[in-house]
Amino acid sequence: MVDSAPYLVIAEELRGRIVNGEFAPGDRLPSVAELGRAHDVSPSVGARAYAVLVEDGLVISRHGAGHYVRNPESPEVLVRRPRPHAEDSPFAQGTAEQGSVGTWRHNSTTAVADAATAARLEIAEGDPVVRTEYVYLADGEPVQLATSWEPLAVTGSSLIVLPEAGPYAGVGVAARMRVIGVEVGEAVERVRARSATRAEATALGVAHGAPVLFVERTYYDQSNGRPVETADVVMRGDRWVAEYGRRPARS
Repeated sequence: MVDSAPYLVIAEELRGRIVNGEFAPGDRLPSVAELGRAHDVSPSVGARAYAVLVEDGLVISRHGAGHYVRNPESPEVLVRRPRPHAEDSPFAQGTAEQGSVGTWRHNSTTAVADAATAARLEIAEGDPVVRTEYVYLADGEPVQLATSWEPLAVTGSSLIVLPEAGPYAGVGVAARMRVIGVEVGEAVERVRARSATRAEATALGVAHGAPVLFVERTYYDQSNGRPVETADVVMRGDRWVAEYGRRPARS
């Protein structure tokens, strides 16, 4: 009989301790360094063990904060639906409707548009933009990433120039643009499946190469067709399904 790989042995031991109630939902689990010392292996072996439990849905990984027992009451699958007229954050509204608490971390900087971003925003390469990076969490677990770009020519002289600062922070693109008289309607989205990059996997707490949904989204001014925001959205493939269209009411 061939012995199991060390990381699988550690994963099964942790699984048993979780199932038996030694670790309760929300509890912080031993660090990879602690696992290494306890089993006389390198920390990388402990990291591989946690990757198995993350993929199995027993454990969540929080970047920079360790590994935790997943709360089984959190929705297993979140449904992403278009919300063109949402006044609040579409993410927060959508997760709340599904019994989850949606929060996010963000960082905005001014930048210049590279060739790809300029093409999507229909501006000149090198034009100034506001670039914002997001990590979205459902019940404290990272489930989605996004990077957005907005032309300073559109928002630069207004109170909405920084998406997550000022009186209109956190209300979503459509509601923010409405403040400056721009109606964006429903975003144009291109959706495809791919594997998570190493950086994305780390931020989302999944294994490198795990499946993700990748959305290239652009909002347009409905009055003149000008792009006013574009974003790359990366969603955990094991936590999201995307739903489009609306079922008519029964007669």
